[in-house]
Amino acid sequence: MIRKSIFLLLGLILTGTCQGFILPKSVVKAQFALNLYSEGSETTAPALSIPVSTTTTNNNVVKFRRDYPKALDLIGNTPLCDITNICVPKNPGTRILGKCEFFNPGYSMKDRIIKNIFEQAEESGELKPGMTVVAASSGNTGCSVALMCAIKGYKAIVITNAKCSEEKCASIRAYGAELLIAEKGQDYMQMELDMADKDPNLYSVNQYNNLDNPGAHYQSTGPEIWAQTHGEITNFVAAGSTGGTISGIGGFLKSQNPNVRVTLADPRGSIFANFKATGVVKKGTPFLVEGVGKENIPGAMNFAVIDDTLTVTDKEAFTMCRTIASNTGLMVGGSSGLNAFAAAKLAEESEEPITIVTMLCDLGVKYLSKVYNEEYLEENDLK
Repeated sequence: MIRKSIFLLLGLILTGTCQGFILPKSVVKAQFALNLYSEGSETTAPALSIPVSTTTTNNNVVKFRRDYPKALDLIGNTPLCDITNICVPKNPGTRILGKCEFFNPGYSMKDRIIKNIFEQAEESGELKPGMTVVAASSGNTGCSVALMCAIKGYKAIVITNAKCSEEKCASIRAYGAELLIAEKGQDYMQMELDMADKDPNLYSVNQYNNLDNPGAHYQSTGPEIWAQTHGEITNFVAAGSTGGTISGIGGFLKSQNPNVRVTLADPRGSIFANFKATGVVKKGTPFLVEGVGKENIPGAMNFAVIDDTLTVTDKEAFTMCRTIASNTGLMVGGSSGLNAFAAAKLAEESEEPITIVTMLCDLGVKYLSKVYNEEYLEENDLK
């Protein structure tokens, strides 16, 4: 009955037959909305800046075609978000800002490096139409390779290990890539290089030693952070795996202001923190956070850019993920939790007001079976 009355009333409004009748405020609002962009109205829709290109047909008739972005155009220019409320800074003037890399189409910052690696390889002729791309990855780079191959029309083979989450494995397959999971004792990074050596039709991404990896962050992420903070950044915090993120961004920020302090957040069990302190490569121990830390030193890592290190446990990283979700509404992966924990520690210890930027590397939905799974956390003593 109520629904019929509403439709009747709207009918009267539209036909103009309810003159002299006092309408409820909600109906007046509805009428305003219906008339807002009607013909002859003084109010017009806001102008949008969409590129327009023209083509001329055989009949000399000009046709206008609007250009809209494609997936490739969505990589980069991610927002910077205030996540200071993940902790209580010692100085109330301190801010923690998270670079929301899950806004990339592949939901991680690895889209940036793969875009640059592909473009440089195509320009040099190393990557040609008809070739197959092979990449070793702990997960996110594999997703980005599979995404880029889907966009550009290449076949893809991604090699990962058993630590890779179910969600990331499913994402890689969804883009049409072939996924190989290394068995215990196999070096999945070496598997990529060996496969490419045997088959000239395979292009090896080699993200761990490819300098177009840090180059991507030097050219895009670093300048974005500098511009978004108006040059006010004092501290940059990021973990390392290939080393591309911290080396590229840290290098750019220091080129603008040598006083920007770069801190490497390293999972307990990784060898990076000890190597930075001693210069000695020691054997690492297992850890659960994906996509960060290593048991060897990649060629893309530049330790000269790093000022200091902070070691973070699996439990601290995973707990911080839940803190970020419940305090900010952002749902991120384990490496983001690790980065944020290190950033929070700096904020809680600094007497002076500082502006910290850290990387929120990827989307938490990729870790529903792990970081956000109660059974997994209990089984691994992470609660």
